[in-house]
Amino acid sequence: SPFITTGDHEGSCDGKNMALFEEEMDSTPMVSALLNKLANYTNLTQGVIDHEKAESEDGVKKGPQMGTFIGVYLPCMQNILGVILFLRLTWIVGTAGILGSFAIVFMCCVCTLLTAISMSAIATNGVVPAGGSYYMISRALGPEFGGAVGLCLYLGTTFAGSMYILGTIEILLMYIVPDGALFVDKANEPLAQQNNMRVYGTCCLALMALMVFVGVKYVNKLALVFLSCVILSIMAIYAGVIRSAISPPDFQICLLGNRTLKNHDFEKCLKTEVINNSTVTTQLWEQFCNGSSIDADCDPYFALNNVTETKAIPGLLSGVISENLWGTYVPYDTVLEKNLSVAEVPESEKEKLKNVKDMPYVFNDITTYFTLMVGIFFPSVTGILAGSNRSGDLRDAQRSIPIGTILAIVTTSIIYLSCVVVFGACVEGVVLRDKFGFSVKRTPVIGILAWPSPWVLVIGSFFSCCGAGLQSLTSAPRLLQAIAHDGLVPFLQVFGHSKSNGEPTWALLLTAGICEIGILIASLDVVAPILSMFFLMCYLFVNLACAVQTLLRTPNWRPRFKFYHWTLSFLGMSLCLSLMFVSSWGYALFGMLFAGCVYKYIEYRGAEKEWAQYALIKLEEAPPHTKNWRPQLLVLLSLDSDLMVKHPRLLSLTSQLKAGKGLTIVCSVLQGIYMNRGADAKRSEKNIKAAMAAEKTKGFCHAVVCSNLRDGFSNLIQSAGLGGMKHNTVLMAWPCNWRQAEDSSSWKNFIETVRETTSAHQALLVAKNIDSFPCNTERLTEGTIDVWWIVHDGGLLMLLPFLLRQHKVWKKCKMRIFTVAHLDDNSIQMKKDLYMFIYQLRLDAEVEVVEMHASDISAFTYEKTLVMEQRSQLLRQMQLSKTEREREAHMFHGKNTKSHTGSPSSDHVHMTWTKEKFISERNRHREASQGVRDIFNMKPNQSNVRRMHTAVKLNEVVVNKSQGAHLVLLNMPGPPKNKGGDENYMEFLEVLMEGLDRVLLVRGGGREVITIYS
Repeated sequence: SPFITTGDHEGSCDGKNMALFEEEMDSTPMVSALLNKLANYTNLTQGVIDHEKAESEDGVKKGPQMGTFIGVYLPCMQNILGVILFLRLTWIVGTAGILGSFAIVFMCCVCTLLTAISMSAIATNGVVPAGGSYYMISRALGPEFGGAVGLCLYLGTTFAGSMYILGTIEILLMYIVPDGALFVDKANEPLAQQNNMRVYGTCCLALMALMVFVGVKYVNKLALVFLSCVILSIMAIYAGVIRSAISPPDFQICLLGNRTLKNHDFEKCLKTEVINNSTVTTQLWEQFCNGSSIDADCDPYFALNNVTETKAIPGLLSGVISENLWGTYVPYDTVLEKNLSVAEVPESEKEKLKNVKDMPYVFNDITTYFTLMVGIFFPSVTGILAGSNRSGDLRDAQRSIPIGTILAIVTTSIIYLSCVVVFGACVEGVVLRDKFGFSVKRTPVIGILAWPSPWVLVIGSFFSCCGAGLQSLTSAPRLLQAIAHDGLVPFLQVFGHSKSNGEPTWALLLTAGICEIGILIASLDVVAPILSMFFLMCYLFVNLACAVQTLLRTPNWRPRFKFYHWTLSFLGMSLCLSLMFVSSWGYALFGMLFAGCVYKYIEYRGAEKEWAQYALIKLEEAPPHTKNWRPQLLVLLSLDSDLMVKHPRLLSLTSQLKAGKGLTIVCSVLQGIYMNRGADAKRSEKNIKAAMAAEKTKGFCHAVVCSNLRDGFSNLIQSAGLGGMKHNTVLMAWPCNWRQAEDSSSWKNFIETVRETTSAHQALLVAKNIDSFPCNTERLTEGTIDVWWIVHDGGLLMLLPFLLRQHKVWKKCKMRIFTVAHLDDNSIQMKKDLYMFIYQLRLDAEVEVVEMHASDISAFTYEKTLVMEQRSQLLRQMQLSKTEREREAHMFHGKNTKSHTGSPSSDHVHMTWTKEKFISERNRHREASQGVRDIFNMKPNQSNVRRMHTAVKLNEVVVNKSQGAHLVLLNMPGPPKNKGGDENYMEFLEVLMEGLDRVLLVRGGGREVITIYS
């Protein structure tokens, strides 16, 4: 770097610091130092140690190693495919028909796909924090949205645990151990079944909770086993479909007329059979008649209709698909009937009909309708957050989460949609509507289709439900613990405590308690819509927040996911809302009321951690979080002698930078006394408003009158705005003709304004050649916005091009970022680190590292510094002479005035003045001539030589790379602490910007304004 260390101009340069920026190195580090720190930074957030420890057996922490397939795709597949597919999908297809079921599955899958796109936008909007979906969502969307989403997600996950446990017990008692029921009541079989579910479900919940309490690592080790069960079961289904096209399985169902019979209490589907030439009755006869005798009284319907057998699975090519296209919705407790012509019982015989409840018919256990099917099916497409829950274990979470989640949704959607079609094409309609498989000897309907054996699917689905239940009981308490740690809901903070090994004991107990409520409901068909509601609320909030972020054009909302658009989020939100009211309007109202109360409660409590804020202006003293920072501008305008705006393009730049978002205050200062210039101030404001309207600048304007311009600008910087509606950035034009100005006040006021903004911790933007900046009607094409990042002072340099490119004027411009490498910097590594940093900032920019090696200070630089100092010294002496002459003339005028009012005689005054002044004038002229000789013999100050060298060298590389750029953004060095060098400072800046057309000097306000985090 051009930094002189020796006493004369032939010394070498220090390769570390740059002389123009050396006074502020403590607060604004060089870019190379910053990039080095960022490269060595490890991403750890609160709760990582408790939630996601990745430790090897010897206790040494491993780095994140999971890729997209293992870390995201498979966990999502395991969580999406599960209990509803194995236990209810065939029933939904039979009840809603192929077309209705296809519509249900399609709607639900599109809903989760759109939500996954919004989640992908969140995941690619900065570095994904370790800690799972809740951390990712809450940090991106703010405490209010984050808390509401978190609690909905928690309750949904908890009730999902209930659903999986109920599914496990249903498989156990219906298909594996049907004789294990504790309650048996032929008169009220549904109630007995529910009581069995409650008892066994509670025992299963206690056992699973104990397993989770003892050690979650064992649950994680079993995850692969459970996933294998799911995959094997699905493969068995597709193998069975293929086999049914070649050789359909020999599963028969028994029909009495058009009514479906339970066939587990009789072997033969016959009324009578011939044994040894004699006709004898069968077990079925005894079910409908008063005895086994051939002459016994029988139910008239049984007597009038024949018993027939039909294939449960006619096969893929049988044509049964045409019968199953349309839905069949029936009331509660009606017999499942096939669409056949049957003999009707005459009116005279109807009084002899027995109670159908005593007959071995298959009944519909619930009133069916389309919207119920939606509520029951939706839980089968949840589980899309399983991959993001492992965010801390992923090598590249920003890449893996979107790809893995969307691929998993596409894969499972294909599986579900294909299953709807093949179930309707392979299986008889009444069998599909037989929810528990009573007509096929208590075998799950999907099991009789599976190959090689129904037991493959029974065992596979059993372990799949067990695994999903364990996963829910593992993740839900950790989710509650994360919410409690954040302190969003104070009364939940007790659940943030954990054991010494990080297990959230209290949270596990609460989760088990809520899960028990779902188990006591004892019906999978009732629990499923409840958790559907919570998941739909969660997805609705995610979509809503993403759409709002985009529409508000929040500066930190810069998702890299290129397929995201706010309309997709809005469509996803609308679909979630529609599905909520379609499935159950009562549950929907309750869910919305619950989430709304959580949102308003957190907002009312004034969440201490402000991760995101949607209000444009919040009147509070606390500064906004880094990710919510946007420039609130104070524009300092200059007016000409006619009180017209001198640089209207400054207002154009303001509108391009702000696009109507945030606060803009346009101000000007008139010199004088307000009582005398009040009317001028009003006229100035009118002219400013007209200029703002012409340049389409939205904001407030104000003109103040002050005794001098410096104090006026100082007062505006300090006091403009009100409360939280205060500016944080000052925009002004570069004083172009400061060298030619007779009065030095223009550049002195400029430097004092720079100092004022620094003291007020406000950012400063200075536009050079502002009149050449584009107006709002221009459209720049095929050009670049070049950022020269020399020192890091908060990241405003990076944010400004992004904001400008949102406007139509700059939209087609590409962004290039340059930084400077010195002798001892590794420029190749710097470029890699800079590229990664820009990638994490989600900025679309080219990066380049320019090498500035140590070099001797040239004679040109030395002479330029010397001329600058000679000029400054000469101007100072001329200013001194002018000041003295003005003072003497003032004194002479005063004494002459006194002579006319009775003072001593004018002759006496004139003689005294002439005699004394003659000597002093002669001496002063001698000193002046001596001073002029000294100016031409002086040597330049070495500090100034170093600074000039920095300016010259930097200017050389900037002009070389960026002379053709539409706009160049440069770090603005701070003014010298010693005010004696103010004029030299202006010269340094002139040299730095020489040869460049449009330049924006940027000076940070002492705080970070851009972040790599979401």
